[in-house]
Amino acid sequence: MNIIKKVITLGDGRTIEIETGKLAKQADGSVVVKMGGTMLLAAVTCAKEAKPDTDFMPLSVDYKEKFAAAGRYPGGFMKREGRPSDYEILVSRLIDRALRPLFPDDFHAEVFVNVFLISAEKDIMPDALAGLAASAALAVSDIPFNGPISEVRVARIDGTFVINPAFSELGKADLDIMVAATYDNIMMVEGEMKEVSESVMLEAIKFAHQEIKKHCQVQNELMADTGKTEKRIYCHEENDEDLRNAVEAFCYDRCYAIARSGEDKHARSDAFDALKAEFMETIPEDEREAKTVMVNRYYHDVEKRAMRRMILDEGIRLDGRKTNEIRPIWSEVDYLPMAHGSAIFTRGETQSLTTVTLGTKLDMKEMDEVLIQGTEQFVLHYNFPPFSTGEAKPSRGIGRREIGHGNLAHRALKPMVPVGEENPYAIRVVSDILESNGSSSMATVCAGTLALMDAGVKLKKPVSGIAMGLITDTGNKKFAVLSDILGDEDHLGDMDFKVTGTRDGITATQMDIKVDGLPYQVLEQALEQARQGRMHIMNEMMKTLSEPRAEYKPHVPRIVQIIIPNTFIGAVIGTGGKVIQEIQKTTGTTITITEQGEVGIVDIFGENKEGMDAALATIKAITTVPEVGEVYTGKVVSILEFGAFVEILPGKEGLLHVSELDWHKIDKVEDVVKVGEMVTVKLLEIDVKSGKMRLSRKALLEKPEGYVEPERKPRPSGDYGNRGDSRGNSRGGSRGGHDRNDRRPSRNRE
Repeated sequence: MNIIKKVITLGDGRTIEIETGKLAKQADGSVVVKMGGTMLLAAVTCAKEAKPDTDFMPLSVDYKEKFAAAGRYPGGFMKREGRPSDYEILVSRLIDRALRPLFPDDFHAEVFVNVFLISAEKDIMPDALAGLAASAALAVSDIPFNGPISEVRVARIDGTFVINPAFSELGKADLDIMVAATYDNIMMVEGEMKEVSESVMLEAIKFAHQEIKKHCQVQNELMADTGKTEKRIYCHEENDEDLRNAVEAFCYDRCYAIARSGEDKHARSDAFDALKAEFMETIPEDEREAKTVMVNRYYHDVEKRAMRRMILDEGIRLDGRKTNEIRPIWSEVDYLPMAHGSAIFTRGETQSLTTVTLGTKLDMKEMDEVLIQGTEQFVLHYNFPPFSTGEAKPSRGIGRREIGHGNLAHRALKPMVPVGEENPYAIRVVSDILESNGSSSMATVCAGTLALMDAGVKLKKPVSGIAMGLITDTGNKKFAVLSDILGDEDHLGDMDFKVTGTRDGITATQMDIKVDGLPYQVLEQALEQARQGRMHIMNEMMKTLSEPRAEYKPHVPRIVQIIIPNTFIGAVIGTGGKVIQEIQKTTGTTITITEQGEVGIVDIFGENKEGMDAALATIKAITTVPEVGEVYTGKVVSILEFGAFVEILPGKEGLLHVSELDWHKIDKVEDVVKVGEMVTVKLLEIDVKSGKMRLSRKALLEKPEGYVEPERKPRPSGDYGNRGDSRGNSRGGSRGGHDRNDRRPSRNRE
């Protein structure tokens, strides 16, 4: 084995090791990246030739986490890794978006990138190493690639930027972004923030780039040491310069005119298709099939160049707008009468119908991944049916696009959605895209804000979002930053830069750059133009609904929350859940109990106020500590010769001795009280050692005139009489009296 190792030293002394030559040697390139106890295996393979008529880059990226990496079993019946989790899909997208623009334009062979998490230290975040691993595997292969790149996470913690922070540190961060770059250029940015300024975000990107440059230098050294500086020779495109010139001459001016016409999306697309079809008619019929692929490629280039020149030279866009102009906006709330909250947000030809559903803690999303376990109180789902773009094809379930766009919108809204004690509900937001022509994820953010406020969720601040684009000429000497881009402007442009935030700062961002050498001044202008656009969109949204509704809608189930000492959780649950199940059954409510430190948080969820009040009263009674001198009304649960046992609180019984029934002598207890009757008594005493309670009915009755207290024989302290069974066993309680729940059950709690 020819094992080669390289080490990257971070600014705080931590190290990242890259090793090649030991594992997966039959792949075109493979490396193991290690940081602490976390290890990633990356392997890349490439087809020898491109498939016929392929005119795009067929790149497949898969990131997979092995449960054994953290010493865990996978959940489910099969006990093996299954379909990728949302987290794995999101990491795959992070890698893909950084790599894809760097393959040569004329290279069309299938490339497969696989990154496996094979060892996982609990506090190290592997997603920050995945892009580096994929790039290093390409570096030690002969696959043509204009890298290397690296990805790092930047967090701002207590005002200081940190590279690749630990899981445990992120809770204190007000900025958390992933940045991918080559040595010279930023390629991708994605992350979330707590209302930071544009200048802080730009500073974080620059900080990340300085670290990435070190990673790229090490990969270049690794490439040289493995002898992979020369990449394979390929020829994946057949070209015909005469045909290229013919397409240019026939189509350019007419493409420009169509682009300049200001037609809507479908009319413009039909006009472009008709022009291409007209050109095809100029080719001899027997040559058309053979030349179709080349014509499509050349025509695409002409269409792209015509649109770009129009924007750069005239400052006019495909739909007639100026570069900083936002499309017309209209919105509506409460559109769906039976949803807990709903909103329509339409901007130009992009439309989202978004709903909000409020649920209990039982409805929270459960996360059981290799390094992430727990529940998530706020979730957002994004759906993109084919009809939203006029496509006649079936829906095939949720793809990576839906996961990625939904995650961005979720990150945008998450900092403003109240959780924990501020909001007892589980919240699900669903955005269905009904029309799409650019920036549907940003429409989701705007519609989500309005729907949450319509539902009565007390958002801290409303959030709006915008997608920015960029058109540059050769060498980036001339550029135009576009606000609120169309789908075609995204496809034919050099940047897709999405920014969301409140009036006070940015909450999330996602940026993909498709051009080399983009100056920071362009990013700075894009951020400022995005801020102005967000403010305009926010103002339009506020015309529809400016703040959360004061009350939830009548059909929204209510939640009542109380805090109890954690010592009472077992009593509320009961043996095998018997007590809590009985409360839910008799009151028609759903009850959850969460232990946090020294307290238990009890949520009572129901649609009937009487039932919720009854459940609340029962739980309060169970968790109430009896107090000497207080008066209680309880049920007589049993009668013995010397007195009656009365349940004054759920599960808490005291002895009403025969001598405490009345001021005059009682021969038979049944002459005064019977089993099942309610009786009002006063708590006279609680024995310190046993917790047994002594009750009195007599103390609540008026003392007869001339009454003389009879002499009593002395009785040992605390002996209030023992309630025994046929074997003479005492059934007295140990907590707060004769407690029927003395044996604490196992706590089936969240």
